[in-house]
Amino acid sequence: MKLKRLGAPLAVLAAAAISLTACASNEGSAPASTSAAPSNLSGTLNGIGSSAQGAAQTVWAAGFQEANPKVTVNYDPQGSGAGRKSFISGAADFAGSDAALKAEELSSTFAGCAPSSKGIDLPVYISPIAIAYNVDGVKDLKLDAATIAGIFSGKITTWDDAKIKDQNKDASLPSAPITVVHRSDDSGTTQNFTEYLAANAADVWTAPASQTFPFQVGDAAKGTSGVADATKNAKNSITYIDESGSAGLSIAQLKVGDEYTKLSADGAAAVVAASPIADGREANDLAIAIDRKATNKGDWPLVLVSYIVACQEYKDAAKADLVKGYVDYIISEDAQKAAAEQAGSAPLASDLASKVKDAVASIK
Repeated sequence: MKLKRLGAPLAVLAAAAISLTACASNEGSAPASTSAAPSNLSGTLNGIGSSAQGAAQTVWAAGFQEANPKVTVNYDPQGSGAGRKSFISGAADFAGSDAALKAEELSSTFAGCAPSSKGIDLPVYISPIAIAYNVDGVKDLKLDAATIAGIFSGKITTWDDAKIKDQNKDASLPSAPITVVHRSDDSGTTQNFTEYLAANAADVWTAPASQTFPFQVGDAAKGTSGVADATKNAKNSITYIDESGSAGLSIAQLKVGDEYTKLSADGAAAVVAASPIADGREANDLAIAIDRKATNKGDWPLVLVSYIVACQEYKDAAKADLVKGYVDYIISEDAQKAAAEQAGSAPLASDLASKVKDAVASIK
């Protein structure tokens, strides 16, 4: 069955962690109006990957299938690492990933791509990563990068530690152990989180940036929904999570430069807009080198850019047409707006959207 128009709450969508095929009837509230151009496309498109993209993929699949009733889009939010592995093996037609393909992955043979063709990274989703917490009576928690690094590396173990108290003099911090919640699966969110800490608190965060959480501390849970549920169910807990999954949790302010900044999609988008395309990639690979040390007013450098990973050239030309049609729709103004309304993401800046559109056109 084809997913048509769904508006289920994000928490339910995340907890279900389902493939995005659903009922053909219009159930629940509809996503924001979209305007994908009707086409003669037909077939099934299978994607696996980022759980952070999950809610946005629900909206995108609905809008695309509405305009292309002969197409079924399936998306399984298993996590970024699983998505890239599935794409490389040919088990998925595209991956959703919160981290660009690594050098060792680019050296792989991509089973669904034409011989000698590789995957390319197409940015489609920008979202702030929240430092979310569950501590009774504590609102507007303020944290700098060094303190976050100390908490998540296990060096700061109680909520009334002086490093936390010094930044939150008016807060009633409990004398209680901190329960750290982190991702158990290889995760692009973890990659972006650890990149931020490695860039801003290298003297405390001694591990390199990684898609695997590097320290033996706290509790591990799978996917965006998993860490959200674990944090909600554990008092005095804290996690890092895509903003789309943070409903029901308190969100800390982040020290950026000399000021504490509240999380915002606009602040995340501003950092991405000012960041360059990474060096050393293929012409149509648009991996972004995020400026993790951005300090302009309102900036939120703890941000993830999530990609659609697709073949530059597919073995199956019909599959290439489906991927091109779908990604071209995803980066449209209407689709980006619909995702922002449903998932709290930031629409692509027009110049970045234009670059992605050109890259999509090059897919064969």
